[in-house]
Amino acid sequence: MDYLVGDLQGCADALERLLAEIGFSPSRDRLVVLGDLVNRGPGSLAVLQRLRGLGDSATCLLGNHDLHLLAVAQGVRTASRGDTLQDILQSPERDAWLEWLRMRPLAVSAFGWLCVHAGVVPQWSAARTLALADEVSALLRGPDLTDYLKVMYGDRPQRWSETLGEHDRWRFVVNALTRMRFCAADGTMEFAAKNGAQAPPPGFYPWFDAPGRVTAGTPMAFGHWSTLGLLVRPDLLALDTGCVWGGALSAARVDGGRQQIVQVPCASAQAPGS
Repeated sequence: MDYLVGDLQGCADALERLLAEIGFSPSRDRLVVLGDLVNRGPGSLAVLQRLRGLGDSATCLLGNHDLHLLAVAQGVRTASRGDTLQDILQSPERDAWLEWLRMRPLAVSAFGWLCVHAGVVPQWSAARTLALADEVSALLRGPDLTDYLKVMYGDRPQRWSETLGEHDRWRFVVNALTRMRFCAADGTMEFAAKNGAQAPPPGFYPWFDAPGRVTAGTPMAFGHWSTLGLLVRPDLLALDTGCVWGGALSAARVDGGRQQIVQVPCASAQAPGS
């Protein structure tokens, strides 16, 4: 059986309950976790231990919180007040965990679904999305990780162009795949608004409703948007249901043409965030 799983953010207990609820067997089943494996919840290291222990049966995408961990570990970013990353950073196996994490992809095609953490701009096809994600993954896995992380952050450029220079190009790709919620029809991204889809900023749309989206009709699954909550359409699954904020951890079984949603409650009660 094949499953897609929403943001974990260090909620190890909820992950265990979910795996028990679906009767997950690494020898039989497969899952894709849609990014934000760590941070804010109380068990970031335990989440990594559990997921790595599942071997090839679990594919884990990188989200913005996972990239934040890599940046903090490399001294590129300062830990935030609400971060819960110390169990990883202080682990005797710190280097091994960080190495495992940076080998995770930013986007995959799995079980007939294009899976990302946040979204894609209207101009990208599924194939283009995967190719651009692979470009950035090569940098994250390469010998110049620290140098790349130093130029990865920032809100600009806000609009996609095939002529963007290398640093701008890669920064845009990361922002689309791990941060985007709203964009305009021309692919301009907006990062300030974090509310639900019902009240987009003027001139913007939830990225999945942007006019002319090339991936329309391609089955897509994503997380990241806890204020959006669960969204189930025949070709679209939003699975960040705010586990770390006291909501639920959600999974969708997607094998055999079905979409069966499974949820378990989370005991965490952090202040709402992204």
